[in-house]
Amino acid sequence: MDESKRREDEWFLKNERQLLEAARAAREKREKERAAEGQEEEQAKLKALHFMKCPKCGHDLKEETLQGVTLDRCTFCEGIYLDAGELDQLFLKKDEERKGILRRLLGF
Repeated sequence: MDESKRREDEWFLKNERQLLEAARAAREKREKERAAEGQEEEQAKLKALHFMKCPKCGHDLKEETLQGVTLDRCTFCEGIYLDAGELDQLFLKKDEERKGILRRLLGF
């Protein structure tokens, strides 16, 4: 009788471990999903706060086109900001087209 009781206890311990492991894995999965959702929401909030805002003063940026290249100019401090690759596009222009870019940027 002791042997059957011991086997029964072992069976319950084994099944309880499996159930606990499955519950832990399911909880961790739910936690990861919630964290991912929270992170996506946080990124969306940050983008909404900072999108098209001047990195210097925080005012709105307005898009302007200069020789076919779109740049961003601050409506308050008049700072000029270029996205990745836009400065290269300006410098790759022909020599005649490049002359006076700085004057046009500054409004002279």
